[in-house]
Amino acid sequence: MPVVQNLDVRLLAETPDALSLIYAAFRQCYHAGFVGDMWPKLLSGEISQDKQAEFIEKVMQSGHDSPIEHVSFTFAISGVSRALTHQLVRHRIASYSQQSQRYVDAGGFGYIMPPAIAGIPEAKEVFESFMAHAEETYGKLQELLAHRGKKSNEDARFVLPNAAGSKIVVTMNCRSLIHFFELRCCMRAQWEIRALADLMLKECRMALPVVFAVAGAKCERLRYCPENAAFTCGKYPLLGQ
Repeated sequence: MPVVQNLDVRLLAETPDALSLIYAAFRQCYHAGFVGDMWPKLLSGEISQDKQAEFIEKVMQSGHDSPIEHVSFTFAISGVSRALTHQLVRHRIASYSQQSQRYVDAGGFGYIMPPAIAGIPEAKEVFESFMAHAEETYGKLQELLAHRGKKSNEDARFVLPNAAGSKIVVTMNCRSLIHFFELRCCMRAQWEIRALADLMLKECRMALPVVFAVAGAKCERLRYCPENAAFTCGKYPLLGQ
């Protein structure tokens, strides 16, 4: 029953011709003609990508960002806990496909150990003891429910901890991703999901910099902390200070 050491985030897919698609969507809002006729020019390079990016950046700076919803990114994620995925799936404008504890045998499950626990020998010992007990209990329940065949997993899983490792595929559109990054890249976000958000943001910035260059914690864009004095991390001044 190993400690899961490595968070792994891989960008599986993104909407093809993402830059041109966003440009076309933005242009249709302000263009008297039909962007369907413009599309071949975008793909051929007749309207350069630099020009497309410049237009997108300018319009987004005005606060108009709904057209970026037409582009989405799909990530494969492993090395995360069930505690993290319970937070992740609360971002509702997204699609999720998670490894099932009902159908996948969790015997010998890997688990995530919080750094704060790992750094205190006594806490680490208590934590590891509980993980071993959870694994043992899971196995005993599987044996007692063996007459149910593979269905034994669906009831034995009730004793699995939030620390149990999981794998998940996530698809979000660009607007949802920006909102996700604003909340989860913040220093007040829980450490595990913040690490995930940072890696996802890195992939997005490489794939579509015009949209994600200034994405991240909300304070990075605003240059002030939107929290109140009781919750600020102190990295940026509060509004009005």
